Amino acid sequence: MAISITEQGAKRINDFLANRGSGIGVRLGVKTTGCSGMAYVIEFVDEVNADEDVTFDSNGVTIVVDKKSLVYIDGTEMDYVKEGLNEGFEFKNPNEKDACGCGESFTS
Repeated sequence: MAISITEQGAKRINDFLANRGSGIGVRLGVKTTGCSGMAYVIEFVDEVNADEDVTFDSNGVTIVVDKKSLVYIDGTEMDYVKEGLNEGFEFKNPNEKDACGCGESFTS
């Protein structure tokens, strides 16, 4: 079981955390939504719930995942991508079987 982040993604997360002034890392999870079923959720983390969370350290970033989401995103690599005027986090998820046309949700 592992969640990882690229160097570019880690730099962006660390910049966000520095600007925020607090936090131990980011939480990555999924929620039921969209036309394909699930969407990724990223938020800052100030503390870990030892009973419900699993932590991963990658390129100097702590990534926290709740156990329910881990089933759908195990093996995922987070990256930060800039293409023209668009920029944002991209997920390479080996469990993803299909994604909707707009890219907002996926099926596992």
